Amino acid sequence: MKKLSRLGVRARLLLAVIGAVSLALVVGVTAFNLFLDQRLTGSAVSLARAQAAAELSTLDIVNGQVRSPEGPDEGSAVGSPVWVFSGGKVLEKPLAPSSLNAVAASLAGGPERTIRVNETVRLYALPVIDHGERIGTVVAGVPLAPYDETATIAFVGSVVLAIALLVAVTLLTHWILGKAFLPVSRMTEDAAEWSDHDLNRRFNRGEPYDELTRLAATLDALLERLSASLRHEQRFTAELSHELRTPLARVAAETELALRRERSGDEYRASLEAVRRNADQMTRTVEALVSAARQEAGLNRATSDVRDGIRAAVAGVQDEAAAKETRIDVDVPSTRVAVAIESDLVERIIHPLLDNAIRYGRTRVSVGLERNGKSATIHVDDDGRGVSEGEREAIFDPGVRGAAGAGAPSGAGLGLALARRLARTAGGEIVAEPDPQGGRFSVRLPLA
Repeated sequence: MKKLSRLGVRARLLLAVIGAVSLALVVGVTAFNLFLDQRLTGSAVSLARAQAAAELSTLDIVNGQVRSPEGPDEGSAVGSPVWVFSGGKVLEKPLAPSSLNAVAASLAGGPERTIRVNETVRLYALPVIDHGERIGTVVAGVPLAPYDETATIAFVGSVVLAIALLVAVTLLTHWILGKAFLPVSRMTEDAAEWSDHDLNRRFNRGEPYDELTRLAATLDALLERLSASLRHEQRFTAELSHELRTPLARVAAETELALRRERSGDEYRASLEAVRRNADQMTRTVEALVSAARQEAGLNRATSDVRDGIRAAVAGVQDEAAAKETRIDVDVPSTRVAVAIESDLVERIIHPLLDNAIRYGRTRVSVGLERNGKSATIHVDDDGRGVSEGEREAIFDPGVRGAAGAGAPSGAGLGLALARRLARTAGGEIVAEPDPQGGRFSVRLPLA
């Protein structure tokens, strides 16, 4: 059984078909030969009775005694032997072996019946009745050699035919199963050839209409989910690297400056404060990305005051703004504006926009907030060259940088892509709007 379970599906199906067909053929051959034997036996009995009745019709009955027209004699050699008895006395008998004569004599005086003798002759005893009284018996015999020969030929023929049918069915089933499992074999070979880099390869068996095409469609859907998961993991890694690059660089720079020469206590304290701020920023970045993943999975339903996220984002870019002598103006309502997203996510959405505004603007960056129906809209403006019409969508693709940043040595082109993804995760959107006075980005977030 264990060896059988190790066979392939096609081999097991073939064995199952062969077993079922063999059983059906055995039952069919057995039933056919039993039926034929019954029919041959019935035919022999009918013939023997007919001969006995024919002989009975030729007899004369005189004074209650059976008279044979030819008188008592012995017939020729046994072919279809006939015995005529009057009472217990034999009036007519064939040239037959004594054992056969003895069996025929035993039938005289008994009821109408038939018996097979020595597997060679079938005897049939027919009583002779006169006025309701039995006065004799006619026994007719039929040789069984022709019947046995017919049964033997039929048995051999049926067995040969059954074997031929079994071979034909085996070959046909093997061919049909080979054709039926050919798509599965090809799918297996394709899957074995694909590597972990072939994320976009699919079986593509068309619209599902049977078990195999439904299997292919199911596997394609599974591959699509795996591919999406891998892409999500790669994107998460790229985004995490992008978001942590700047604070890590600041930590490294502050550490290098602190170790380069002896410094006063206040200077060391300022360096440690800078390291702490950047470490806090990295912590918030990781928490924001994890929160975004939870938001995408439908596990996060937090709300926050959007003003807190804006203030945190502005605080996170103050050092860059001071280094470039850029002024950041913030204009937000005096009352709470609740949005259906965590404050850390708001900060991570706004931060790349502020970073770009400081990097590509000249002297001024402004941040505004307003209610717009069921949404809160955040505007980030700068006095730089702005975004051209042809770049308004392309700059949100991962790795794509606009014309303003083509010559800049830093930046991986992931900040805006991450910001839009986080906004869409929360049910919002980010767009780059045309503005003749510089760059303008608008962030729409759903109100809580």
